[in-house]
Amino acid sequence: MNKNYYAILMAGGVGSRFWPVSTQEFPKQFHDMLGTGETLIQKTFSRLSTLIPEENIFILTNEIYNDLVLEQLPSVTKRQVVLEPAMRNTAPCILYASMKIEKENPDAVMIVAPSDHWIEDENAFTNNVKQAFTFCEQNNALMTLGIKPTFPNTGYGYIEYDKSSTKDIKNVNQFREKPDYHTAQSFINQGNFLWNAGIFMWSAKTVIEAFSNNQPELFKLFESGVDVYNTDFEDDFIRDNYGKAENISVDYAIMEKSKNVFVLPATFDWNDLGTWGSLYDKLEKDSDKNAVVNARTLTHNASGNMIRTKNNKIVVVDGLQDYIIVDKDEVLLIYPKTKEQDIKKVLQNVKDEFGENYG
Repeated sequence: MNKNYYAILMAGGVGSRFWPVSTQEFPKQFHDMLGTGETLIQKTFSRLSTLIPEENIFILTNEIYNDLVLEQLPSVTKRQVVLEPAMRNTAPCILYASMKIEKENPDAVMIVAPSDHWIEDENAFTNNVKQAFTFCEQNNALMTLGIKPTFPNTGYGYIEYDKSSTKDIKNVNQFREKPDYHTAQSFINQGNFLWNAGIFMWSAKTVIEAFSNNQPELFKLFESGVDVYNTDFEDDFIRDNYGKAENISVDYAIMEKSKNVFVLPATFDWNDLGTWGSLYDKLEKDSDKNAVVNARTLTHNASGNMIRTKNNKIVVVDGLQDYIIVDKDEVLLIYPKTKEQDIKKVLQNVKDEFGENYG
């Protein structure tokens, strides 16, 4: 394996649209959402370790999940767990981790990947990442993997690339925010738009330079700690300074502002597993198109439902179509799939009514 290959595994999100299974104390990346016997973070770590030395995979997460990470990834050392003392967006933590890696290995090239996505063809994923790494070793490039859209999804951002390019790796013209349905349809009709999966590749030098050029204040904040990174004094510096960082995504911070941005259209199937409906799409269904996890079901006139319990509970359903039915401890959620984007609001209402312990 190439010792210059690194990964930053993003594992700090809460995944509140997967409530009540995903909670702030125990978010979705630490659950076996697909019923495979592996949690999402374990599957992602395993996928990356086919290309990247295990000791070069860094896990970025909030400090409250430190014990969960070490428990679920027993081969990982304390050095590899990069802890955020405050909730911020993706730019501060990526810059911080990139500076740590660059100090350890100035020749590092890296992938930044979410810990909770579903990828079926892992060989195709590995080949795409290898191709991107080679490009980043040879060019001053900020790269992303784009997903070929299969329908006009309004829940993803889009990447517009140079339509005239005949090469595998394309110049990015611009990033587009989550569109309405008609705009998304027009993107697909044009043929040079991809879903933004939030998977990035670059050399450590290139990404740090991009932050220096486009986010001078953020760069200055983290650059002031370079002398203590990877030492016993690092924790104190981060505790005192991380909260001062701007709450900004890496897309806004550098990708949308830089000229040296490229995209490789991915050759693998992908799902961000952002909602119960997206999980439903990837699970096997019974004869009535119900997706069932950890449950024994008896159904009548019930179809298209997402049904999940904790301990293989018996669930009897009659007369429900396209519902999310999730049973966990003290919470039972029965909610239409068509309104799944509102589960975040439902969670807040539950907290307001019954207390923070339920979220």
